[in-house]
Amino acid sequence: MTQPFHLPDFYLPYPARRNPHLEAARTHSRQWARDFGMLEGSGVWEEEDLDAHDYALLCAYTHPDCDGDALNLVTDWYVWVFFFDDHFLETYKRSQDRAGAKAYLDRLAAFMPMDLADGFPEPTNPVEAGLRDLWLRTVPAMSADWRERFSASTANLLNESMWELANIDIGRVPNPLEYIEMRRKVGGAPWSAGLVEYVSAEVPARVAHTRPLGVLRDAFSDAVHIRNDLFSYQREVADEGELSNAVLVLETFLGCTTQEAAEASNDLLTSRLQQFEQTALVELPHLFADHAMTPAEIAAVLAYAKGLQDWQSGGHEWHMVSSRYMNEEARTTAPLSLPFLPKGLGTAALDLRSILAPRATDLRRRSFTHIPFERTGPSVIPDIRLPFALSLSPHHAYAREGSVAWAREMGLLHPQPGDPGSVIWSEEKLRGFDFALCSAGLDPDATPQELLLNACWLTWGTYADDYYPVVFARSRDLAAAKAATARLIALVPVDHAEQAQPVTAMERALADLWVRTSRGMAPRNRAEFRGTLVDMLESWLWEVENQVHHRIPDPVDYAEMRRRTFGSSLTMYLCRLGQAGRGIPDGVYASGTIRSLENAAADTACLINDVFSYQKEVEFEGEVHNHLVVTRNFFDIGYPQALHICHALMTQRIEEFEHIVVNQLPLLYDDWELDPAARAGMEAYVGELRDWIAGVLNWHVQVRRYREEDLSRAPDGLSSAIRSSSFGMAAARVSLPA
Repeated sequence: MTQPFHLPDFYLPYPARRNPHLEAARTHSRQWARDFGMLEGSGVWEEEDLDAHDYALLCAYTHPDCDGDALNLVTDWYVWVFFFDDHFLETYKRSQDRAGAKAYLDRLAAFMPMDLADGFPEPTNPVEAGLRDLWLRTVPAMSADWRERFSASTANLLNESMWELANIDIGRVPNPLEYIEMRRKVGGAPWSAGLVEYVSAEVPARVAHTRPLGVLRDAFSDAVHIRNDLFSYQREVADEGELSNAVLVLETFLGCTTQEAAEASNDLLTSRLQQFEQTALVELPHLFADHAMTPAEIAAVLAYAKGLQDWQSGGHEWHMVSSRYMNEEARTTAPLSLPFLPKGLGTAALDLRSILAPRATDLRRRSFTHIPFERTGPSVIPDIRLPFALSLSPHHAYAREGSVAWAREMGLLHPQPGDPGSVIWSEEKLRGFDFALCSAGLDPDATPQELLLNACWLTWGTYADDYYPVVFARSRDLAAAKAATARLIALVPVDHAEQAQPVTAMERALADLWVRTSRGMAPRNRAEFRGTLVDMLESWLWEVENQVHHRIPDPVDYAEMRRRTFGSSLTMYLCRLGQAGRGIPDGVYASGTIRSLENAAADTACLINDVFSYQKEVEFEGEVHNHLVVTRNFFDIGYPQALHICHALMTQRIEEFEHIVVNQLPLLYDDWELDPAARAGMEAYVGELRDWIAGVLNWHVQVRRYREEDLSRAPDGLSSAIRSSSFGMAAARVSLPA
């Protein structure tokens, strides 16, 4: 059968090696599977099925340095997870038994107790029996923190099978951002990263949830999944009708040939690997210093990073030799032999040609050679259509005057002694920005005081986000940015009595807003709210660091960090508080369905902002943090083509938002057995998100901030450096305490 495309030249910077304990692992895993009822009589596998899958070979390639016992255990984990997948398919997917599937998945959590002394239920099938055995053999060597993280990733992997069950017959090809998000849920690579910790070294708990470690995991996962999609396109798409494949996603989205989509998919794979390298080489040293990590902790993180690299290389080699995949026409690797290069079994994946290949080197070069202040001309605004209407609060004027008066009182409109960077706004400019108009669309049902508080948050967030590039990015002073951020974080304690004394106008304004907004919250809610605010503050450091290094971000990293710089999590959390008392479980908000809904809304708003602010950010500010800039860089295309792609992505994210509301929320309600009050609360939450998107678009159309005449009449250099990317933080219903 003719292949649908020629496999591209892969970027392969690390050599693959094979564990010497392979044969022992094959023998062990075969017996283990039989002992737990996964072979003859299971109705899922026979011995020849397991032998053909050869998970021991996969693990031998992906974990080349561990001892025989560790390789046996890890191989058993992979046997178990693939058996689960096939067992779930036969038992629940084919029959579309959602109720039975949910009960089955909920019960599996009991086989991963944090404390082994709590015991296990009696297993009723091979999946439960195998999980019990694996948990008993694995967790004694790992900390409580790892147990929680690995249990959560295992539960996520299992529970997202419900997502697949609901979408088997849906017949839609996802958009690129939806694909990345979905593929992480069902692809299993984040789960694999947890086993890398078991094999190599456990990540210290105090840094496990930091951005650098999260990016290493996510970049690793995306690269694993895209690589698999390239090799499995023929089987999955051509033979099985699978729709969630990177090549098909880009082929459909870009309207290009299959070969062009394969090359674009490979470019994205390369970009994710280069993001992994950037994080490991640039961000990890900062992490070590910022957290004063010990040599042992540093060694553990580096061993973990190396383990992820080994998995990446071994996974490629596995795809090259497996009969499951389209690899007949794959280019052979490592044709060049030099005395200093490693030799021997399993080193074929070291390929100097791939490291020096034009596409890989051009992508890296473009990311660091952006020419700032390019003449762009006025931003071109495409036809943006929303499937819902705009509503405006009647209290707009009240909130406008009140927020301007508040900004004046806080000192945001006048030069502050000892802070020359504070000269970025005037009252005339602030009135032209009219953040209260944005608030009036974001929260049309707010009381006058709620709308005023909302507008004040928006004013502060945009002021602070304008301040960072002017004061820190232009001077390339990352240390000063970190110090300023630490002071801002100290102003938002869970216990108000611990609030630091503000010094600058920016600090004084945040301290005021924090107390006014959070004093009526329960301690748990206040801590969660604080977490979303800290995420936004720290994301501004990421922007400063990219400016310091003159680096255009990787497209996936940019899209995900853009939600943070925009304050999306803070926004969503405040919206949720408006539905308190309706009996909505926390697990509903944590579900993949709601996360997808919120991300689709956030990405729509972020794309709207980047389209309108393109001239302002690129020509007047020399910015790199813009969806159109990132798209131009990745595809090496011009502004018109990038605008077309970003507009199409915006449109499809809006369509996805509505698709989730119509098709997935009803299933979520049924799965959680929500009562009418909770369902009404969720529908109200959806309405608030729609108001947010409509209010964001209306504000951009009306505001005096992005038009060329507004930019060109800036009276001073500092004013021309103002940018807007965090107004979304105020897009929430802020309820005042009684």
